[in-house]
Amino acid sequence: MTVDHDQATDFKSLEDPHALREAEKYENPIPSRELILQLITQAGKPLRRQQIAQQFGLETPDALEALRRRLRAMERDGQLVFNSRQKYSLGDGHNIIAGRVLGHPDGFGFLKPDDGSDDLFLSPREMKPLLHNDRVTARVTGLDRKGRREGGIIDITERNTHQVVGRFYVEGRVAYVVPDNKKIIHEVLIPKEDIGHAKKGQIVVAEIIQQPTAHCQPIGRVTEVLGMHMAPGMEIEMAIRSHDLPNQWPDALLEEIKSLTPEVPEQAKAGREDIRHLPLVTIDGEDARDFDDAVYAQKTTKGWKLLVAIADVSHYVHVNTALDAEAQNRSTSVYFPEKVIPMLPEILSNGLCSLNPNVDRFCMVCELLINQDGNVLRSRFFEAVMRSHARLTYTQVAQMLVEGNQKLAKKYATLMPHLESLYSLYKVMRYQRELRGAMDFDTQETRIVFGPERKIAEIVPLVRNDAHKLIEEFMITANSAAAKFLNRKKMPRLLRIHDGPGPEKLLALKTFLGELGLHLGGGAQPTPLDYMHLLESVRERKDAHLIQTLLLRSMSQAVYSPETKGHFGLALEAYAHFTSPIRRYPDLLVHRAIRHCLKDKKPAEFQYSHPDMVILGEHCSANERRADDATRDVVSWLKCEYMMDKIGEEFDGIISAVTGFGFFVELQSIYVEGLVHIASLQNDYFAFDASRHQLHGERTGVRYRLGDLVKVRVVRVTLDDKKIDFELIQPGKSGKKATKNPANKSRGKKATSGENDRKPTAKSKRRRKS
Repeated sequence: MTVDHDQATDFKSLEDPHALREAEKYENPIPSRELILQLITQAGKPLRRQQIAQQFGLETPDALEALRRRLRAMERDGQLVFNSRQKYSLGDGHNIIAGRVLGHPDGFGFLKPDDGSDDLFLSPREMKPLLHNDRVTARVTGLDRKGRREGGIIDITERNTHQVVGRFYVEGRVAYVVPDNKKIIHEVLIPKEDIGHAKKGQIVVAEIIQQPTAHCQPIGRVTEVLGMHMAPGMEIEMAIRSHDLPNQWPDALLEEIKSLTPEVPEQAKAGREDIRHLPLVTIDGEDARDFDDAVYAQKTTKGWKLLVAIADVSHYVHVNTALDAEAQNRSTSVYFPEKVIPMLPEILSNGLCSLNPNVDRFCMVCELLINQDGNVLRSRFFEAVMRSHARLTYTQVAQMLVEGNQKLAKKYATLMPHLESLYSLYKVMRYQRELRGAMDFDTQETRIVFGPERKIAEIVPLVRNDAHKLIEEFMITANSAAAKFLNRKKMPRLLRIHDGPGPEKLLALKTFLGELGLHLGGGAQPTPLDYMHLLESVRERKDAHLIQTLLLRSMSQAVYSPETKGHFGLALEAYAHFTSPIRRYPDLLVHRAIRHCLKDKKPAEFQYSHPDMVILGEHCSANERRADDATRDVVSWLKCEYMMDKIGEEFDGIISAVTGFGFFVELQSIYVEGLVHIASLQNDYFAFDASRHQLHGERTGVRYRLGDLVKVRVVRVTLDDKKIDFELIQPGKSGKKATKNPANKSRGKKATSGENDRKPTAKSKRRRKS
């Protein structure tokens, strides 16, 4: 420790000027941020966490953990910088930017700042010592030729890539692995003594034993040989390792769950409301294996009483256990085509927690009283024991309620009155949903159908019927009620927030709509209702699909956070995830907060604080994105494999995205996307017009715009890169001829040939992230 104790302040005895504020916020207050900054300033050099704790006389485990979290939060907010020597120094919010590195296959990258500001462009030179997902501090060095902020790396604060999965190659005396994750731009060199049993062309896992530097590539050691790259199921094994998805249960967890039995313990039923007589039913997809939710509705004199019963996972998964640690580590179940990596072990996810039919199960119930207009009058939560009276599918329920299938109705005759009550309630709630402007985009889900040896037989569209919408509406209503309940109780809680469109995206959207003679209401802050009014006004237009796509892309991604910001897409002021605790950790946290309130405990007594929820929100959001990326990789790989024997075939498609290097086309009959590279567009020089989402031929006036119908031929499939290349058939006739306008030439950048809230199943992707 370098602080001169003869001259330095005695921080142990110094009164914190913000002690009262800290005491009001935390049960066990620690030194304020201001006092920590004062300590490091006076020290005159970076300090370790242990040194800071020593100076403040912090010794208990709780105090040391609270200090760790505070320092992490100060680092996140730019007040402190945590360097590679494990020390904290003063940050400068204007000059030093901390964040996460995002690699790009072309060699450059971006720094995503922790403070939410615009990304920094990192040149290939700056990326040399970095790997995707590393954490760094950087300084803004200027603007690149595109006007983006450009960064220079100051320090690498955290290495986050410790293994890669990829194809093993040997050339002469050099062995190396090409990572499957194309955001990792380095080939990993493998010394001869670390090759193990790997053979050329095999898929392997390599541990990084030496991180890259400005002058050297990363060096690794082969730790696992997965097999040949075309082996059935290899795409999932690669995705699991590429994205570092936890898929093995720790020994401590397996030891903890040894005593669990398939039946609910009789003695644990005491103190719960008994609703086993109520005809609650689950409604899910045909291939669902775990059942989070069951519903029941009863007509009343003023409207309806709706019960949404959710699996009581928090009864079995307790804080500070190996089971909870692994659930938090995973944060979410990951749904691949015909394979699931669950968040909880099978005895819980498919057994004790799953609301299987005709067995007793513990649940957390949201009871809602709803009037004749579909408005929620009041709600309450309670712990109960229930018994599902039937395991129904969306198809069955739609056939009974919408199509009038008498055979099914007779089979479930005792349940039909209750199903009809659910349907009549849904209809009035659907009307209220439309009134408030909740978004309901007509997007297309697909399902991959496998043949022998896990080869794709076909890709088919999924039909979303009224049974899907019914359950989705009831789940959204229960989620909103949970958020409002915890807000009223002033509990530390994790919400699901969805911001409206940012200024830049909104300006781009309004510019494009103006070109079409359309107007989005709401000025600088449009509401969800403004979005839906516009969508309704263009529903009969030929380019309605294009407009819907751009409306979707203008919005931000939903995340988990304790901040009360509401959910823009659902047009709700408060929203949380409550209805899927078997597969989502944020839902489990919400259940714990509700149970805490039901026991009449104070918010200050809850095991989580507001800063805890900030950290957990970031963790769960990141793991949700990780799961989505892994699933997307697997689906892309499978689609490429599916297209390998279709080279030379012709398909009709729709332009799904336009870039400076060409445009992407989604094939209408098989829902596969590929690129028409600008180099393949003949007889003209095409300019990219970002505001109009089009490529424009300067000589012919031909344009290729988002949403245009085209006919293409499959010319190339690259399985390793997960890329499919198309070429236009008769390109001069595929695009639309635009009216020549000299002003158009100066608008675009010249491009040359140089460059839902329902449970997903293992067969489908999520419709919408609510």
